[in-house]
Amino acid sequence: MRPAGPLPPPPSASRNCEVTLPPTRSHIRELVTSYLKHHPGEQAALANLLGALEAEADPTVRATLPGHVTCSAIVIDQDRRVLHIHHKASGGLVLAPGGHVDAEDRTLLEAALREVHEEAGIPPAALCTTAEFLGAPIDITVHDIEAGPAKGEPAHQHYDFRFVFYLADADVSARIALQTEEVSGAEWRPFDQISSPTLRDKLLASRLDGRVEPVNASALVHDGAGRYLLHLRDNYPDIWEPGAFALLGGGREPGDLSLEDTVRRELAEEVFGLEITDLEPYAVDQATGVDGLAVPIQVFAGRWRGDPDALELREGVLLRWFTPDDLPRLRLSPSTIDLVRQHAAQQIAPGPGPAPATHAAVLNVLGVHLYLEDDEGRVLLGLRHPDSAFAGDTWHFPAGHCAQEPAVACLVRETLEETGLVIDPTDVEYAHAVHLVDSPGAQPRLGLVFRTRRWKGTPEVREPDKCLAWKWWHPEELPEPIVPYTRAAIDGIAAGRLYTELGW
Repeated sequence: MRPAGPLPPPPSASRNCEVTLPPTRSHIRELVTSYLKHHPGEQAALANLLGALEAEADPTVRATLPGHVTCSAIVIDQDRRVLHIHHKASGGLVLAPGGHVDAEDRTLLEAALREVHEEAGIPPAALCTTAEFLGAPIDITVHDIEAGPAKGEPAHQHYDFRFVFYLADADVSARIALQTEEVSGAEWRPFDQISSPTLRDKLLASRLDGRVEPVNASALVHDGAGRYLLHLRDNYPDIWEPGAFALLGGGREPGDLSLEDTVRRELAEEVFGLEITDLEPYAVDQATGVDGLAVPIQVFAGRWRGDPDALELREGVLLRWFTPDDLPRLRLSPSTIDLVRQHAAQQIAPGPGPAPATHAAVLNVLGVHLYLEDDEGRVLLGLRHPDSAFAGDTWHFPAGHCAQEPAVACLVRETLEETGLVIDPTDVEYAHAVHLVDSPGAQPRLGLVFRTRRWKGTPEVREPDKCLAWKWWHPEELPEPIVPYTRAAIDGIAAGRLYTELGW
């Protein structure tokens, strides 16, 4: 199981020997290449950075001129505010925590974590990555830095990589400990008051809300008779929990449409031949990643009764069945022991027959969708970006997930962010609901569809990394491919129905 987000390059020696390598050019180049796929219009602005990656000098070293890499931490709290600190060295500029890459930083993300720890006293364990960015930079920008005679530095440029983190420990915001040698104060700023225009625009266009959600997924595999399948990991330094027993699973990747997709992909990558049809969300666990970050994990439970020795193990050392009584003998995280024991205690009269049905409470994802008709009766749909985490290259309503806000307020906000259209909440009316599961055992979703007869503006692409075009379509001539529940909602509205179920 590997943590979500980019992994450090394999070190030549373990940290036990206190030998580390700085971020490699290939690591940095991969981050830049992925970033430019989502922001192709910034290619020219990053020309000097791209040139530095091809030059002989190490782009992460402070002495490298005319420019070098720096890293910043964009820390977001649950009120959608970003931590800023007052830097003494820059004449009191109010900026996100950040600075130069040090020799012990294996990745740029680790450099950002170290800086926020040093400058604001926030340890990596109090932070986590976001499901939207998974450890990739939200913004890469080029700063012109004035000459610093006191340090013997000529004018140069900083190629700043900005990484987003949520507060996994909400109380830490009240315990900020500033590095007084370099920092004179701290404050939390709403997205629309961030001074950097590139960062401000990207944050306002994002769905980042500061609310921690799982970015990893694992499988609690049992046989329905009191045994649990555990995986012995390789004992390598860059492996999460090396040399320990653990559940199968790993980190979410950009192509995963759901956390169930994540756990099924990880199962296929780690073990060939392990087919589990009834995976269901069971609990949320938390671990610590190789970079020290908190990692929320969605645990899925599923039953399998095969012989692990008959499987092809592609990662790790071995798979074995164990009972809860065996756990104290194993090197195993305490939270995993607790999960197994909790699950075992909930099983009723286990035996050779079918597993008993359970009806434990399961969180349902709530999404809002806009059904907008023009004067010709055509419906507005958007073509999702091919790299979108959901429904790439597919037509869909203007839509979004509810944060800590009423559904109509979410609809108004998402519509403005995605299309530029302005809607008065008093003009919004309920139209339809679709309750669905994308695949067997997937997390249930409730899609609320609203309509409005009035709006201001003309649809435009405001989030080019998520949507390529907006177009009006006659309901009887809908495009293909289209999100299945979008079509179901349009058909239901046309038929006068208020509710549809899919996938159950």
